[in-house]
Amino acid sequence: MQKILLTGGAGYIGSHTAIYLLEHGYDVVIVDNLSNASRKAVDAIKNITRKSFKFYRADVRYKTALYKVFRENKIDAVVHFAGLKAVGESVDKPLMYYDNNLKSTVALLNVMKAYNVTRVVFSSSATIYADPDSRLYNEKTTKVARATNAYGTTKVMQEYILEDTVNGAEFSDAGGLKVMSLRYFNPIGAHESGDIGENPNGIPNNLAPYITQVLVGRREYLSVFGDDYDTPDGTCIRDYIHITDLAIGHTLALKYLFSLTGAHFDAINLGSGKGSSVFEVIKSFEKAAGAEVPYKITGRRAGDLPETVADVQKAKNILGFVTTHTLDDGTLDSLNWQQKHPNGFEELD
Repeated sequence: MQKILLTGGAGYIGSHTAIYLLEHGYDVVIVDNLSNASRKAVDAIKNITRKSFKFYRADVRYKTALYKVFRENKIDAVVHFAGLKAVGESVDKPLMYYDNNLKSTVALLNVMKAYNVTRVVFSSSATIYADPDSRLYNEKTTKVARATNAYGTTKVMQEYILEDTVNGAEFSDAGGLKVMSLRYFNPIGAHESGDIGENPNGIPNNLAPYITQVLVGRREYLSVFGDDYDTPDGTCIRDYIHITDLAIGHTLALKYLFSLTGAHFDAINLGSGKGSSVFEVIKSFEKAAGAEVPYKITGRRAGDLPETVADVQKAKNILGFVTTHTLDDGTLDSLNWQQKHPNGFEELD
């Protein structure tokens, strides 16, 4: 049984990936400092899967803590989720983001090298792309550039760190470092049980949890940032991918890395390949809830592009990855989680 270390494994994407891995024959070790996650998510993973695994509350930036994890477990591969991720906060506190996100990746790679662990799936983001010439973001033809915020820039820099390490000689004695960088588009949804889902601290940064909090009465209305874009209904279009499909994508990436010999770096989009506008997402939630979502149109938000949709052909060709969940599946599952847990994990404390 292959043992997979999930850094940041108590977070939204990490926890759902842990569930999928445990249910499909992998052993899992989770490391998370719980700065943007809850210990209740760890408990929920165990309750859903009925499987045991090791959890370490630790900060990935510090090698001493990582050495303990690697020393006590024979790790076969790593999925590196750990990192700060709020775009707005990163604009206000760039040093905190550079310190946290870059330092954690460098520390992780050094400890992996010490224990001859050569496979890592990296949690990247579509925010690393510059404005494309076409409506689809393609891994090869869409330019990767310095982002408009520190969060996105750290993702660009971490990809550079990983690729440079693949091309270097430090892992050569272990057969070479093998990296798959997964560039996410917009995760949505929750586990079908409704026992775990997106649980943001404070004001949500993403559209779906904001809408669900409005629908359960935690917030008065949704702010729609602009309705005058050059799109069919004037609102921004984004590519939404169900969290379960995203978890499957990580599992396929791990399988691919285990099939490789020699050093390797690749980057692949994980999205649905379909775009949905803000108004379309609102309508989908209204269908799921049987109620209207109150909203107000406000001014455009700085940095928002009219349309971002993934070119998913590479994921299909290399990983055999195809999404099986729709936008309606995502909104229904998101709402189910929020209705069962109106205050998220806080109510369980």
